[in-house]
Amino acid sequence: MSTRILPAVGDPEAARVIAALLSQLPGAEPAAPVADSTSLLDMLGRLAGESIDELPEVVLVHERIGPLPALDLVREVALRFPAVGVVLVTSDAGPALFSAAMDSGARGLVGLPLTYEELAARVQAAAQWSVGVRRHLGRGPEAAAGPGGRVVTVTGAKGGVGATFAAVQFALAAAAAGRRTALVDMDLQAGDVGSYLDVQFRRSIADLAGIQDISPRVLQDAVYDDRTGLALLLAPADGERGEEVDDRAARHILGALRARYELVVIDCGTQVTGANAAAVEMADVAVLVTTPDVVAVRAAKRMVRMWERLQVRKAQDTSMVVNRWTKHTEIQPSLIEKITKTRSVRTPVPAAFKELQAVVDAGRVQDLDNRSTVKQALWAVAGELGLLTPQDTEPAVSPEQPGAALAVRGSGPVARLRGGDRGSLGPWLRRGREG
Repeated sequence: MSTRILPAVGDPEAARVIAALLSQLPGAEPAAPVADSTSLLDMLGRLAGESIDELPEVVLVHERIGPLPALDLVREVALRFPAVGVVLVTSDAGPALFSAAMDSGARGLVGLPLTYEELAARVQAAAQWSVGVRRHLGRGPEAAAGPGGRVVTVTGAKGGVGATFAAVQFALAAAAAGRRTALVDMDLQAGDVGSYLDVQFRRSIADLAGIQDISPRVLQDAVYDDRTGLALLLAPADGERGEEVDDRAARHILGALRARYELVVIDCGTQVTGANAAAVEMADVAVLVTTPDVVAVRAAKRMVRMWERLQVRKAQDTSMVVNRWTKHTEIQPSLIEKITKTRSVRTPVPAAFKELQAVVDAGRVQDLDNRSTVKQALWAVAGELGLLTPQDTEPAVSPEQPGAALAVRGSGPVARLRGGDRGSLGPWLRRGREG
């Protein structure tokens, strides 16, 4: 699904510049600019009369539009067509005009002269907001997928909990279900997706970081088409190159991927960086993987709190997957859900490393036997998360394994967990919020 953009620009030269930049945005479907406010409102009214789904996701309003002043036009579009994200293009990007634009209902402001990065960021944010509004209004199944394919992030509460293995299995399950799937390794300094799938490739996500226009051909050069059916975008072999992928580059790269693939599964590792924080924020589904032990659950709680402080993701919007579960485990999924305030999936992943050891040691987890209880559980979780085709979304879990409904023992390390996490991360990561 493309992002439909309608520019409202009265000045011919400005219209030409805006049209040229919009044509470079990944997944963008820009319409021909309209020259005045009357034409814009008439066109939007005509499209809304057919169906709300016919409206563009984003409308760009240039400051020199007429006859209605730009701020008045922004207010009129926001009131009459609330499912459309309006972005104001202006030479005055000061706080006074920014405040006035927000009060009028704009979803963003882009300064003149235009830059590709700022325009892309504002358009993407407005498009995501628009799609979210339409999703809540129940406007069709495609709206829920966002501006393009769905993005799913998989993050580990700490090292060694099995996040990379889970991400690989989620992607394999989606590909087996017939979905065009990309698997991205955004554990930028210690990515192991290539090792799990026995893949060596000279290109990586870092090669896309400095590219302003990620065309389909450029993206294809960086992606490895694996025989499993997955498109792999790997972490750099030299970990220091991970610093080249900042939050802006991550948004740009993921925008290009979601425009090309139905599903983008991202292994975010266990460290919070600007890049994977941007990925988690953009994600339609954010998965946090933990194991049922005190250290891992405390780490999960710490991760969720950090995301909330950085305004990346709310706890209730995070799906918790409990790995290496047994019925004798003292800390059960229902308790983990209560402690972290996340949503635990119904299917816990059993502790059965002997099933995995041969394929992990061989670096070919795609060859894991279909009879493996771990594989069955992870593919069932993929169904619960909506990563498969509709006919495959029912989780294959028996009544004897109702993950979140299992009983919680009251002794042992549980009391220490309830005491909370007294550690402090400190102000080591600052995340600027753009207006």
